[in-house]
Amino acid sequence: MSYQQYRPAQFKFLPDVVKHIMIINGIVFLADQLLSDKFGLNLISHFGLYYPASVLFKPYQFLTHLFMHGSFGHILSNMFWLWMFGSMLENVWGGKRFLTFYLITGLGAALIHTMVTGFEVHQVKDAIEVYAVNPNIDDFELLVRKYQQYGSPEVINNINMIYNNWKIFPDDPGIPAQSVNAAYELMKGKLDVPTVGASGAVFGILIAFGMLFPNTEMFLIFFPFFPIKAKYMVMAGILYELYSGFANNPADNVAHFAHLGGALFGFLLVKIWNKNNRQTLY
Repeated sequence: MSYQQYRPAQFKFLPDVVKHIMIINGIVFLADQLLSDKFGLNLISHFGLYYPASVLFKPYQFLTHLFMHGSFGHILSNMFWLWMFGSMLENVWGGKRFLTFYLITGLGAALIHTMVTGFEVHQVKDAIEVYAVNPNIDDFELLVRKYQQYGSPEVINNINMIYNNWKIFPDDPGIPAQSVNAAYELMKGKLDVPTVGASGAVFGILIAFGMLFPNTEMFLIFFPFFPIKAKYMVMAGILYELYSGFANNPADNVAHFAHLGGALFGFLLVKIWNKNNRQTLY
């Protein structure tokens, strides 16, 4: 479809749905900060998205995690991109379709992230089950080194204590069983990490903007004097997320596959809607 067919009938600097999403996110973020500071109540622990095998998981978290953010920088960046690109999409599509798109891409991102997390959890579980057949100090060290990023400080301290005791008392029959239990605590740590943020839906918005307005020239903060077309910006973002997702840096706490999931669902929705629009026009 041509650019002219996507030209909005009227332009709003801050369309209604984008505005209300930003307001809700802002209120929830402030409430989380205030409740945490004053009463020690962490809303993320209740409304962030946990893996379904976690005891902390609740089905409503697939929706509520979209409105939770872990830091001021996190919410600021998401709301900026939502306003910058989402406003144009809402002006083109209207509020109802834009809200549908936002929710579907956000839920799609959560679904992909959950599937990838499930794969990672099963990898950890399989490794622990193999180790449990013949636990020994060398394999314990290798196992912990590979999955220590999932452990809380308390779990890591306990693992260090077990490891040190094992070196001092190598023939103690109780230590191998303790090491297996400690390894399962690492897996539990993977299950009990909440995912928060609207980034998946925002990536869906970015991919939609790149598809609808591919030749729009953008000025990025990193290259302020060199414009880049939207389609190239989107492709660069997707390639970066793919690389980061498969690199699986232990120090990286970004859900890259959630971003890719939002982009995938956004791509599919735009394709479906474009096809239906063409059928209507012809």
